[in-house]
Amino acid sequence: MLERLKSFVTIRFVLTLCLIASCLFAGYKIYYKVKYWGFSFAPHERTDIWTIEADVNFTANGEPIKISLAKPQSSNEYKILDEDIVAPGYKTKIDKDRVILSTAAREGEQNVYYRILLFDNQDAKGKTAAPAPQAPEKPIYSEQEKAIAEEILSLASKQSGDLPQQLIRLFNQVPPEPTVTAFLPMKKTTKNVAENISKLLAYKGIASRMARGIKLEEEKTAFSPDLMLEAYLNGRWKLYDLTTGKIGLPKDFIIIQRGGTSLLDIAGGEDSSIKFSVLKSVTNTFNLAGKRAKLSNEQQAYDHSIYNLPVNQQSAIKWLMVFPLAILVIAVVRNFVGLKTMGTFTPMLIAMALVKTGLGAGLLCFVIIMGLGLLIRALFSKLNLLLVPRISAVVVCVILIIQYMTEISYRFDSDIGTAASFFPIIIMAWVIERASITWEEEGAFNACREIIYSLIAALATYVIICNETIRYIMFAFNELNIVLLFLIMMLGTYTGYRLTELKRFRPLVK
Repeated sequence: MLERLKSFVTIRFVLTLCLIASCLFAGYKIYYKVKYWGFSFAPHERTDIWTIEADVNFTANGEPIKISLAKPQSSNEYKILDEDIVAPGYKTKIDKDRVILSTAAREGEQNVYYRILLFDNQDAKGKTAAPAPQAPEKPIYSEQEKAIAEEILSLASKQSGDLPQQLIRLFNQVPPEPTVTAFLPMKKTTKNVAENISKLLAYKGIASRMARGIKLEEEKTAFSPDLMLEAYLNGRWKLYDLTTGKIGLPKDFIIIQRGGTSLLDIAGGEDSSIKFSVLKSVTNTFNLAGKRAKLSNEQQAYDHSIYNLPVNQQSAIKWLMVFPLAILVIAVVRNFVGLKTMGTFTPMLIAMALVKTGLGAGLLCFVIIMGLGLLIRALFSKLNLLLVPRISAVVVCVILIIQYMTEISYRFDSDIGTAASFFPIIIMAWVIERASITWEEEGAFNACREIIYSLIAALATYVIICNETIRYIMFAFNELNIVLLFLIMMLGTYTGYRLTELKRFRPLVK
């Protein structure tokens, strides 16, 4: 029984389970970061930041002043980034849904400003699940008014949509119906249209309320909030445009006041007015992760993550996080493809140098250093030096080559020689030594082939390392490195033919 269990629980079986577990863990963490921290898979994804400023103006009448102003609330449509009040001499208090300001008796014109920063505006379709409100109180109509109301409802039924949409479209019909004209006041306004539609809905037992909001448009100044209608149908509050009857929250539209509460109340003042201004700015989505974590009550998890480190440390870690993917490429190139390179991770070190130098300049420097280094190493081989002194001499020669290349390129006003200083000197010396030994033992063809294979592997690694999107994803979702760990270990259990061996062992494969 024990032997049978051992044969079943193989290393590959255990690693497969670990790989599946790591994929599930990484998937959960990625979902968590996207949902609660607002991470995205694009490095330059931007989030709009909307600054809304309310300018309250009134004339104080010499009595103590109290101002109550409705304010937006965080919801599915948007989140509050910051709030600020500019009101010298006023005591301020910000509640959940209102801003309260108070001061002693004053006289003359008064101006106070309330500023709020919003982000993550989304189209919530204007449909908010909510407990059923109390049944509306039916309006008291005279017999004549009741007959007109019944006729209007009958005319509305010929329009498309649900009842609120039908009434809105009827009230905005051109030319207007005589019955509707008689039902409305002489001066038709959006507010009295909303009030009369609300009364007709109450007459049919449908709860409704008015809502005021702001259309977020860039550089929009000194405007009044727009009026919309909400009706409770099928267990949800639905928002209606009072001009078109369209259902849903318009794009970039912020509700600031709902129902019977007023937009602005002022005690101790008269001739009050309120005007709004909107300003748009953008910021990187990644920069708002901490704020999103706080709003989602996930601040502690964010504070203990690498994303809360200083920027310079994050930059260093961002490079480290992409190296496991480069290592996987090297492992695939050597163990699965079968390319023989100069050292195991020499191609990755060369790729790191190419990132610093640029591809063209880096390849040219590599060819020059390798060519001169092989010539010098060929001269050293005739001196029969011991291994350590010989390699040390090659290192010194590589340093001198880089030095003279830098000097010559400076004289010709070129940056190519300067790029050579980014190559790892010890690694270059070891590659030259390794290529020389291969040249002597296996011939020039095999030595050149290993150098070319090393360059191919370095270029494949370079494409990954220098790709900003890949670096960002591996940093933002660093749990993927655990998946890469088990992928590399799974690759270590592969005992089949390498791709380069298929031609050589084709008869055995058949």
